[in-house]
Amino acid sequence: MPGSTMPVLNADQTAALLPFGPLCRILADTARDYAAGRITAPERQVLPLPLDGVLLSMPATASDIAIHKLVNVCPANGARGLPTIHGVVSLFDAATGAPLMVLDGPTVTGRRTAAVSLLAIQTLAPQPVSHVALIGAGKQTASHIEALAALHPGLRVDVHARSLDAAAAFVARQGETGLDLRPAYGPVDAAAQVVIALTTSRSPVYDEQPRPDRLLIGVGAFKPEMAEFGAVPVLGSAVFVDDPAGGRHEAGDLIQAGFDWTKVHSLADALDGAAPDAPRLFKSVGCAAWDLAAARCALAQRG
Repeated sequence: MPGSTMPVLNADQTAALLPFGPLCRILADTARDYAAGRITAPERQVLPLPLDGVLLSMPATASDIAIHKLVNVCPANGARGLPTIHGVVSLFDAATGAPLMVLDGPTVTGRRTAAVSLLAIQTLAPQPVSHVALIGAGKQTASHIEALAALHPGLRVDVHARSLDAAAAFVARQGETGLDLRPAYGPVDAAAQVVIALTTSRSPVYDEQPRPDRLLIGVGAFKPEMAEFGAVPVLGSAVFVDDPAGGRHEAGDLIQAGFDWTKVHSLADALDGAAPDAPRLFKSVGCAAWDLAAARCALAQRG
């Protein structure tokens, strides 16, 4: 309650308040609010830190709550044995401005991003999904595995890494997931119905001809110089972007392919059934509105 001692939650406590089922439902409602102008979420401010690090400031406001996500992304931390991302999401009552709660920033980012991918699968996959391929073996891949396990138990999930040994080591670290989790390397299995790219590659890791029976989801490339999908699948697909405004500046796959932004569809379009009868590519760039959705979920779960 406003005025009471504000809880500051760690990663495990934050995750417990963001179960994927409720989070997906609240994200869908929030996406419609955002599209209708009921949420204000300006483009994130990016400030430089040493060694190619950045500080990201992402506020958002709605009629019920306001949030501010402040995270630091420091690529050099891997060599130090430290997490790449540190930060917090602060929650406030919209009417009074009183602080309500502080959530762990990396946990919010990982879970709401994976939940957006789940929404894309629910709304854009051309058929019930039994086989997914993940390209990449980092934190976002782990978050997506947890999300898929929560809502699609028993699903076959191939994890592609830079080598088969690296993929096998990553899969082993995941422990028991309830998924049919398999290490992979090289071309994506022809039977995969969904391909989710989760890398920070600066050159395409997937450039196959688009297929009407396969949904492509791009998550990792969040800067203009990054690209996970090549021009062939981008220009041959109906393209959906979770946040079209932010995507124009951040969706490197689309920018490098010369995508015509007059043809873009939003996440809200997908939720409302506006999916053309064509191969589909969903690009996730993220925005503070999705962090606000996570905050709504956390408050609802806390009661």
